[in-house]
Amino acid sequence: MVNIAQLHNIFLSSSGACTDSRKVYRGCIFFALKGGRFNGNAYAATALEQGAAYAVVDETVHSGGRYLKVGSALGALQELAAHHRRYLNLPIVAVTGTNGKTTTKELIAATLSRKFRVAATQGNLNNHIGVPLTLLGMGKETQVGVVEMGANHPGEIANLCRIAQPSAGLITNVGKAHLEGFVSLEGVKKAKGELYAYLAQAQGQVFCLSDSADLKSMLQTCGVQHAIMYGLHENSVRVDAGSGSNPFLKLHTAAGETWQTKLVGRYNVANVLAAVAVGRYFGVGEEDIREAVERYEPQNHRSQLLQTPHNAIIVDAYNANPTSMAAALSNFAQLNAGSKALILGDMLELGKDALDEHAQILRLIRQEGLENVYLAGECFSRLAEKSCRTFTDSDALCEYLKRNPLKNQLILLKGSRGMQLEKALEYL
Repeated sequence: MVNIAQLHNIFLSSSGACTDSRKVYRGCIFFALKGGRFNGNAYAATALEQGAAYAVVDETVHSGGRYLKVGSALGALQELAAHHRRYLNLPIVAVTGTNGKTTTKELIAATLSRKFRVAATQGNLNNHIGVPLTLLGMGKETQVGVVEMGANHPGEIANLCRIAQPSAGLITNVGKAHLEGFVSLEGVKKAKGELYAYLAQAQGQVFCLSDSADLKSMLQTCGVQHAIMYGLHENSVRVDAGSGSNPFLKLHTAAGETWQTKLVGRYNVANVLAAVAVGRYFGVGEEDIREAVERYEPQNHRSQLLQTPHNAIIVDAYNANPTSMAAALSNFAQLNAGSKALILGDMLELGKDALDEHAQILRLIRQEGLENVYLAGECFSRLAEKSCRTFTDSDALCEYLKRNPLKNQLILLKGSRGMQLEKALEYL
């Protein structure tokens, strides 16, 4: 059996850590993780053949010096990451929340990169495997780390904090999401509050959105003595959510400046102000902060504006829950445009509340006066009125759009990742 100190010495002379035998690169350490449908131990020999320097295994698959036996490959990955984080001894900013985690993480990373060498979570590798890999991707050249933390069950954020040991952090917001695991909004608050509780105990710096009564009450519940507050009032900011031809968020500051972002949606203002607060805390200059915010462009179907030959599309199809869906609909309703169309997919992982939450979204659509509505998914199909076009899934939606193309529309495309609404882009 190899211990973590020995494993870390081996890691320092390697080219990095890898958990997917299909993505092995020369000189890396392959961790043979197990899942419901796979056992990495079965691919350890292949990983070594493909160039891995070592394979960390928790079953006796082969003998030899390039097989490093541990009690648990996942446990070893997590403990190695925690050990490496202590070895690096650098500031780490943690970001969690119901919505906006990835956008906020990227805005913070962009802002801090104006002054520091920053390593941040790639994509949304924010779970019990992704966070360790993010930490192991940092080296002595890294000056600040920005780590996104996701969870769908209680205790997960606490465990990720134990691994990443953040010195600062924030919760973007709390809302109804992953209710299958959290049960209720109170369950969400308790789970996300594990970050506040960790930082309070570790005497780290908390940043808090003052516009959220929930987050402010959680500070006291979690024992936070001091937090740096940010928000519309705190920052004396006015918001211009744009129009149909230019739906990008603008911020008007107390200094009389106008910040023109490339983000769609008023709900993104909190994400921007979080990056401003963190940037100021780390001593990034005001002009550098502004430039970072204005240059940031969202990717991966998160509040993106796509122009096709036929339509302008607000693509927000990476994820959806009742809170983010309501915010997106309200913002879309306020945009002035000649013709608008709404394409929504089911919100997943809502458990017993699924039908009620979808019914509330349908009520909001009526209240906002939104017409030309297309709905994909089991819940929306069961509940929608006849005035809405409904489809069992994204494939059925695509078949309809192929035969009945939309043209000259401003379109909001939003749904949970599992609905795969991005398939419809080809026909829009």
